[in-house]
Amino acid sequence: MDIAGFVALNRFGLGCRLGDTPPAEPRQWLRAQLDGQDNLALPTSPSTADALALVQTQIESNRSLDARPQAQAPAHSGATTDLPPRFHLIGERLRQDIQALLGNALVTDTPFRERLVWFWTNHFSITAKGFVPAACAGAFVREAIRPNVNGRFSDMLLAVMRHPAMLAYLDQAQSAGPDSIAGLRRHKGLNENLARECLELHTVTPASGYTQGDVTNFARILTGWSVEAKQAPFGFRFRPAMHEPGEIDVMGQTWPAGEAGGVALLHWLATHPCTYRHLAEKLVRHFVADDPQPRDILRIETVLRDTQGDLRAVSLAVIELPGAWVPGAKLRTPQDYVIACLRALGKQPEQVPNIGGLISGLGQPPFQAPFPIGWPDRAADWAGPEAILRRADFAYAFAGRAGDLDAGQVGEAVLGPLLHHDTADQIRSAGSRREAMTLLLGSPEFMRR
Repeated sequence: MDIAGFVALNRFGLGCRLGDTPPAEPRQWLRAQLDGQDNLALPTSPSTADALALVQTQIESNRSLDARPQAQAPAHSGATTDLPPRFHLIGERLRQDIQALLGNALVTDTPFRERLVWFWTNHFSITAKGFVPAACAGAFVREAIRPNVNGRFSDMLLAVMRHPAMLAYLDQAQSAGPDSIAGLRRHKGLNENLARECLELHTVTPASGYTQGDVTNFARILTGWSVEAKQAPFGFRFRPAMHEPGEIDVMGQTWPAGEAGGVALLHWLATHPCTYRHLAEKLVRHFVADDPQPRDILRIETVLRDTQGDLRAVSLAVIELPGAWVPGAKLRTPQDYVIACLRALGKQPEQVPNIGGLISGLGQPPFQAPFPIGWPDRAADWAGPEAILRRADFAYAFAGRAGDLDAGQVGEAVLGPLLHHDTADQIRSAGSRREAMTLLLGSPEFMRR
């Protein structure tokens, strides 16, 4: 049995689904997933406009509450019964979006493409704090990430930076230039969050040598990039009255006034050599090893540069890295692990109505990363004693849902030659079906991809 087919399913995909046959031509199978449309198995989330309309409905609902106004609390990915009434409609929308996103991962026939969606969603991490980011989280993935997974990074960056979920999450919507009409009349302030995170996390990183002055000037260029959430048409809106007038210098370049200046600067940042190196390192870390080899980073960086950020070409190049086919080099994050368990037991989305809650229980609640940098991608961040104990408890609890499935047969089907002989022997000698399945799901081979 060819080990490469199982590596493709686990390393590049989301784990082998019970009943799947490992691809005979793994690289060809992966390449084929980057062609054609991004076909979602489950209904897509509502548009950003619909999500923002829901925000207005939530606000009107809150006005009718007799209780004293409460501070906005972040929505959780579990059941919505623990949400304060002032967040309930949007919290339920967020839960549905998370269930659709994760449920699609259980049944998708293009798991490599779905993993790329996850990777870029984490690169441009948003947290569902406040009404707009929570209501628009699903639309953010569907509108800003999915259509650009096979496109150019510059297009994805622009889509992300103009999306209401990101603008609201990083408090950009109310940022006004000090010398703008709104800034002078209303004394509105400049907010640097979006500019700072774009430079530090999304594009060039501090390795480029940008200064605090560059951050401030970038924030001035982005003033006026806002959200229309009060009346149709809902969505991104450039507000000239909030925009800082005049040309502005950032990183040694002069950028024109107006929305066009911000668009031009973002394209320049997206195609900067330091951005390409940053993206290359993250991609190699995700698909190859926690500590990437310089030669692998250079290879992906070169492809990014030569194709001007063509993400499809980059994904194809990652497939060709020899180290990407070394079994078990990456520890599964909680989200990876839960999805792999569900796929291994052949679960359908309707059988697991709270997938987000399961993942939250292991410490990685969807759309709740504590910082804009997103979730970490190294084993050290997920392999502490408490985290491993949680996984062991999860494996035991989840094994109870396996019914009459034979753990030995499941292990052979989803791991094949990746399952070590010693582990297979322990599974065969287990005292019960549940114990055997716990051994499989809690094994090092299953924990890694």
